[in-house]
Amino acid sequence: MSNVISIQTKRGKVILKIEEANQAEIISELKMKMPELKSLYQEDSTPILVTGRVFKNREMEEIKSVIQEVLEVDVQFDIPKLGLHGIKKSFSRDIATSETRFHRGSLRSGQKIEFEGSLVILGDVNAGAEVLAGENIVVLGILRGMAHAGAQGNKEAIIAAASIESPQIRIANIVKEIERSEFEEQIKICAYVDESGEVVLE
Repeated sequence: MSNVISIQTKRGKVILKIEEANQAEIISELKMKMPELKSLYQEDSTPILVTGRVFKNREMEEIKSVIQEVLEVDVQFDIPKLGLHGIKKSFSRDIATSETRFHRGSLRSGQKIEFEGSLVILGDVNAGAEVLAGENIVVLGILRGMAHAGAQGNKEAIIAAASIESPQIRIANIVKEIERSEFEEQIKICAYVDESGEVVLE
């Protein structure tokens, strides 16, 4: 088995770097490396930072469980900044990791796509089409149809597109009606729920 896990200490943290591999290989090697990890601690309560790749929620929980069976320490995950994170601009909120489905091609009027995680549409969403997601919605083209993110009540979800030109979008149970003048004056690329509970377009 290849060496997919490396351990180092840096700035008061123990860094656990995990390369691309399947979860079974990662867990197997992590269990073998636990004595080495434990030797760095003794009486120390230094947090462990897991980095190197994007993990699904269940994978993070499994890694955390293996570590905390041996060490009573705080386990943190450093999610790599992917290109799409740039859409958030200066937003301070973090978007939780979720299962993501990719749809290749544009959605025509009358088409509807639903998914309980996040949806990425590799094309346009035309007027009369509908996109519903339990988490985030990212459209690489123009969003003219109806988009409903956080459909199961997640107000942390966002809607992002090259240009948002829909008459209406929804995040959780909050509806945002968009006047045509709003997107004609300036391109809107992201929608999120602000601290006052309103959907904001930027």
